[in-house]
Amino acid sequence: MKKTAVNLLATAAKITEHWSPRVVGEVDDSYVKIAKVKGEFTWHDHQEDEFFMVLEGQLTIHMEDHTVTINAGEFYVVPKGVMHNPVAQEECTVLLFEKKSTLHTGQVQADLTKSISDQLQPL
Repeated sequence: MKKTAVNLLATAAKITEHWSPRVVGEVDDSYVKIAKVKGEFTWHDHQEDEFFMVLEGQLTIHMEDHTVTINAGEFYVVPKGVMHNPVAQEECTVLLFEKKSTLHTGQVQADLTKSISDQLQPL
């Protein structure tokens, strides 16, 4: 357990690769992750809900039947089983809550897919 507060923006400033979330904490059976994103990710789904909160910038999440735009200070939960594709026109910093069992791109293997060992690497 960390003995100090985590400054999310200062920690995010150390991230150099887009779409490469890093674990910055744990809550019960979930990881707290931060990521810098830019451009289009990949269509995928998860067997768990996925929490997105924008810390800086703007994120659009395309789903099969609608699109949600999230601005700094806002969050959205993609329900489990919903195909989605996050897109950021400009660099965006996001906070994610995901169960420890959640695969980065679900059952889809893509060039941007990161393993949990990649995500656990210290910054």
